[in-house]
Amino acid sequence: MVASRDLRRPAVIVLQALAVAACYYAAGRLGLIRQLVVESAVVTPVFPASGVAVAALLILGLHVWPGVAVGTLLLIASIAPVHWDVLGTIAGNTLAPVCACLLLRRAGFRLSLSRLRDGLALVFLGALTAMLVSSFAGVGLLVATDKLPAGDFWPVWLAWWVGDAMGVLIVTPLLLMLYTLRGRPPLMRWKEALLLSVIACTLIPLATHSTLSVLFLVYPLLIWAALRFRLAGSMLCALLTSVLATIAATDRVGPFAQLTRIEVMVKLQAFNGSMALTALLLSAVITEQLNTRRSVEKACQELVEVLEHLTAGEPPPPRDRTDH
Repeated sequence: MVASRDLRRPAVIVLQALAVAACYYAAGRLGLIRQLVVESAVVTPVFPASGVAVAALLILGLHVWPGVAVGTLLLIASIAPVHWDVLGTIAGNTLAPVCACLLLRRAGFRLSLSRLRDGLALVFLGALTAMLVSSFAGVGLLVATDKLPAGDFWPVWLAWWVGDAMGVLIVTPLLLMLYTLRGRPPLMRWKEALLLSVIACTLIPLATHSTLSVLFLVYPLLIWAALRFRLAGSMLCALLTSVLATIAATDRVGPFAQLTRIEVMVKLQAFNGSMALTALLLSAVITEQLNTRRSVEKACQELVEVLEHLTAGEPPPPRDRTDH
């Protein structure tokens, strides 16, 4: 029996790594559908594969990091011939989510994103800090191999870094939400969710493709989704908005028309970043407040039960230590 378990464990790890590689490759291909040209380099405004990698390492563990490396290799091989210099890109794209996972664990990150500190940790440690590794490695390799002029380093680096960070900010919370999802909402909540979906599917395309520059109209939707559906609602709205805004930016229509390539990149990344931060942090604050209120209500209920038993001259009931 022990030998069977010993053999099963490596097989499970290999299967998990292969699944991570497949998901990373699929997410990377989706990200490559829409691209922006910054100086002489092509970058993705949102790179969802980085978010997939961070979520996989947080959920499954650091032992699946070879899956990220294999997925990066497959992704590179699908768009260009593979040479020895791609090892730097593979190392950077693998080390970045590993660093994100280590930093988040050190900060006491919870997969449920039920506290404001979890949202802040994901933003500042998992996205903005850890993704520096992949952006410096990738763009530095392009300059070192003379594929990119040294003078274009910083604009391309900024676009690469923000694209990877946006993948973590948008995709990782959604995957963690699906992993920690428990139960189903009541029927009335489904009706409200349907109404929100209809309004979002009408308003968001209008805001992202209108020449009137009304991108700000999406923020009331994000607030509504966060207040009523917390992380699930706000991040789904943020994902839909980011996808449609990226399409409008790459097609140079709506609020992105008649802008230079650098202006399109800056405007899109600023909008996506502020929107994702609003959705993530607002939903984290609301969830934390709701959990705090429930804890206070439970403590008050326990106190009332104790007082009732003391008034009646009976010993107080034993407390359920499993909740503490």
